[in-house]
Amino acid sequence: MVDGGRATRTGMGRRRPARALRLLAAVVVGTFLVTALHPEGTHDATLRPLDENADRTAAPLAELLDHTGISQDGVSDGGDLDGAGNSLSARTLEAAGWLPGGEVTLLDTPLRLPAYGEGRPDHVVADGQHLDLDVLPARMRSVTFLATGTRTDGTGADVRGVGKVIYTDGGERDFDLVVPDWAAGPAGDAALTLPYANSATGFGRDAIGSVRLYARTILVDPGREVDRVVLPTVTDQQADLRVFSVGGRSAVQDWTGTWARATSGYAEVGPWEDQTLRLAVRSTTGGPKVRIRLDNTFAARPVTIGSASIALRDEGPSTRGAAVPLTFDGAPGGIIPAGGRLFSDPVELALPPQTEVLVSFHLPERVTAAPIHFASVDTNHTSAPGSGDQTLDRSGEPYTGVVDQWPFLTGIDVMDGPGAVVTFGDSITDGIRSTRDAHARWPDVLSDRLHAREDLPHPGVLNLGVAGNRVAADGYPGEGVSTYANGVSMLHRAQRDVFSQSGVGTVVVFAGINDLRWGASSEEVIAGLHRLARTAEEHDVRVFAGTLVPCGGSARCTPAVEEQRHRVNAHLREEAQDPESIFAGVWDFDAVVRDPVDPTRLRPEFDSGDFLHPNDEGLRAIAESVDLDELLGV
Repeated sequence: MVDGGRATRTGMGRRRPARALRLLAAVVVGTFLVTALHPEGTHDATLRPLDENADRTAAPLAELLDHTGISQDGVSDGGDLDGAGNSLSARTLEAAGWLPGGEVTLLDTPLRLPAYGEGRPDHVVADGQHLDLDVLPARMRSVTFLATGTRTDGTGADVRGVGKVIYTDGGERDFDLVVPDWAAGPAGDAALTLPYANSATGFGRDAIGSVRLYARTILVDPGREVDRVVLPTVTDQQADLRVFSVGGRSAVQDWTGTWARATSGYAEVGPWEDQTLRLAVRSTTGGPKVRIRLDNTFAARPVTIGSASIALRDEGPSTRGAAVPLTFDGAPGGIIPAGGRLFSDPVELALPPQTEVLVSFHLPERVTAAPIHFASVDTNHTSAPGSGDQTLDRSGEPYTGVVDQWPFLTGIDVMDGPGAVVTFGDSITDGIRSTRDAHARWPDVLSDRLHAREDLPHPGVLNLGVAGNRVAADGYPGEGVSTYANGVSMLHRAQRDVFSQSGVGTVVVFAGINDLRWGASSEEVIAGLHRLARTAEEHDVRVFAGTLVPCGGSARCTPAVEEQRHRVNAHLREEAQDPESIFAGVWDFDAVVRDPVDPTRLRPEFDSGDFLHPNDEGLRAIAESVDLDELLGV
C-alpha cells in the first residue's frame, strides 16, 4: 500500500468535478458531528413554478414573532416556551451579554436578537410562514437560524422540520432543519447554555436545569438572490421548532483562513486583569488585508476586549516593525457575548505565507476562566497584572509571563486568498509531542510543501485538531469550567470549527482512535465518519478519509482495540475502491507509519516515545504522503 513512502490514494474527485481553486479547502477530521448537523434531506435547487407560493405574503421576522418564551425571574405567567408554562430567563440572557435587540455573531453570521421583555413576543413557532429577508445581504453564502426545539412527549428527541429557500429567479431549494430540545439537547453543540429556566411556578432554579439555544446554518447559492425563506414545517404533533432570529452570511467579501485553532474547553486561567496577552501564530497563506477572530465559546459571561493589534514577529514577544492597531466595528475594542464571536475590521497588512505573527489584546476586566485551545505547542506571552494596554509595544519587555494555551483567538483570515485546507483531527493533528515552537506538526509540513510548489495555488492550512478528541463522544461536556480540555465531539463541533471557516471546500477525516481506546466499536466510528461525510457533502465540500495509525504498546491500545482499528481501516480501504463512495478519496496513513515487523506499532524511527504519537519525522512522513495535486483537485 506504500510506494516510495507515499500513501495509496484513490477516488479523488470521482463524484464531482473540482471546484474553483479559490474555494478549495481540506479538513482533516478527528472527531464526530451532531444529530442536528445532518441536513441530508437538503435538495439541489430547481426551477419550478411559484404558484403554490403566490398567495403567501412574506413578512420580516419582527412581524412574525407571535410567542413569548423569555420572562423575568419570579413571574409565573411571563412566558411559555414549551407549552407547559416554562420559559427562558431574561436575567440569565442579559448576564450572558445577550441583550434585548442586541447582536451576537454565531457561525460567522451576525444575528439580531429579539427585543424581548415585558411580555413582548420574542419568537415564532415555525410552521411554513414566508420570511422576508430584505434586511439581510442581497447575496449570501448561508442563512443561519437561532432556534431551539421543544417537545410535549418527554422524549427529549430532536425536532425536525422541512423548509424552503425561494430565489428571485424562480428557483427553489428544500432544506431540513434539525434542532435539539431546549432542555435535553447537547451542550457541546449549543450556541448558548443558560444555567436555568423559569418554570410555571416562577421557581425555575429548582424546577428546570440548564437549557439551550442552537444556531443552525443552511447553504444558499451565493450567485443568486434570495427572495424569501419558507420556515420549516414540523409534522410531529408533539414537537415545535421555535425561531428567535435569522441572519445571513454575506457573499460579498471573500476571505481565506490562514491560521485557526478550535476551542477545546473552558478552563480556569490567570486570573488576568488589566493586562495584555500576546499570542504567537504562523500564517500559511498570504494576503494584502487581514482580520482576526475571537471566540467566547462555552462561556456563561461576556468578555471585554479593550484593544488589540497584529504584528509580524521578530523574536519571542518582540515585533518586527510597528504593531498595527485593530478595531471592531470602528471601535478600539469590543464585547464578546457568551458563545459569541468577534471579528476585527480588515486592516492593510502585507502578510506573507509561512510568517510568524503576534496577536495582542488587552483584557481590562478580571478574567478567571476562558475558552482555550489547550495544546498550543507554541509559546505565548502575557504582561503582568495591572500593566495595562501593551498591544502596541514593540520591545516585548512588558511580556514577562508565559501562556501555555491559546485563549479566545480562534482564527486569522486574509482577503482574496485561494481557499483553505483545514486539518481537523485529534492529538496527532494537534501536534502533541512535536517539537515546541518548531511548527513541525503534519499540517505545518503540508503547508510548507504547498508553498514550495510554484505550479499550484498556496491555500491556507487550518489546524482544527484537538488533543484527546473523539468522533462520537464529548470529552469536555460543553458547559461549565472544566479541567478537561479534550473538546466536545467532532459531531458537536464541526459546524462551528469546520464549516464556518473561511474558504473551506474539502474535508479529510483523520480520527477515531480515541473512540476505540475508550470503548467505542468500529461500527460507531465508521457511522460517525459517514455522518460527517454526508454533512460535508451537503455543505458542498469534498471529503477525504485517512486510515488510523497504530498505537500498540500505549495505554488502552489492547488487542481488542487493535482489532477494531483493523476493521475501521479495512472499511476505509474498501471505500477507496468504491466508485460510489461518499469519500473523495482515502489516504492510507497507517501504511506510511506502521512498523513492517510489527504492524500493530509505529515504526521505531517515527515513535515519539509513547507508542501513540508520531515524532517530528513521523508527522513529516504523514504530510509527505499526501498527493498535493489530488488534494487540490488539479
